[in-house]
Amino acid sequence: MGSSAEMTDPFSSAGGKVPPKPFTIIEGQRKVRSFVLRQGRFTEAQQRAFDELWPRFGIDYAGSPRDFDALFGRTAPRILEIGFGNGEALRYSAQHDPLRDHIGIEVHAPGVGRLLNALGDDDTGNVRLYHHDAVEVLEQEIADGTLDEVRIYFPDPWHKKRHNKRRLVNSTFAALLVRKLAADGRLHLATDWQDYAEQMWDVLDATLGIVNRAGLRGAVPRPDWRPQTHFETRGQKLGHGVWDLLYDRC
Repeated sequence: MGSSAEMTDPFSSAGGKVPPKPFTIIEGQRKVRSFVLRQGRFTEAQQRAFDELWPRFGIDYAGSPRDFDALFGRTAPRILEIGFGNGEALRYSAQHDPLRDHIGIEVHAPGVGRLLNALGDDDTGNVRLYHHDAVEVLEQEIADGTLDEVRIYFPDPWHKKRHNKRRLVNSTFAALLVRKLAADGRLHLATDWQDYAEQMWDVLDATLGIVNRAGLRGAVPRPDWRPQTHFETRGQKLGHGVWDLLYDRC
């Protein structure tokens, strides 16, 4: 993430779904984007995934509370992953945690397409995906107190100081996440930027309703439910750190 490339529409020639507009963070009276859409190369296989598999795994944003029991055909604890990228962690979790339902949100179409194809190969039944902005989904479609866990893995660090205000994790967003967690819910974040980990601690340790499992400004070893990515492995070989932050609803 973090590219300043212009937004492209990989669906325009196929008459398919149109990518959503980027969501924004309100800063005073000025709207600040928390990311820049850079769709990258959208392959024919990814387009077919939207055409053929979206009706099975996709959730079309409607702007009203969602009946997830009806959507999944059962009542089960639910995990939400925000910004799932190519879907490696979400796919892994769905395979290894079949008793819980998984909801993923991602705005970048190629990643959604890749995961759709993977879910089709797996014949997965406990995953549904949004191709929409996370704030709107949380505010409009997910009822308060209904999520067993929220996961945010390696969000765009916006590493230049003048861009730090664009980071997803801020006090307003943290309060929204807490509202959506069940009474015994959990918030799990991971980043490979120490400066962003510091900001996450600043925000989350001060957020009412959650407590850091590792203590103030603490991190935990990578949990078994989060697979180590190729980029993470490469970064660690170069000496980069990775911080997993785990917060419990209280």
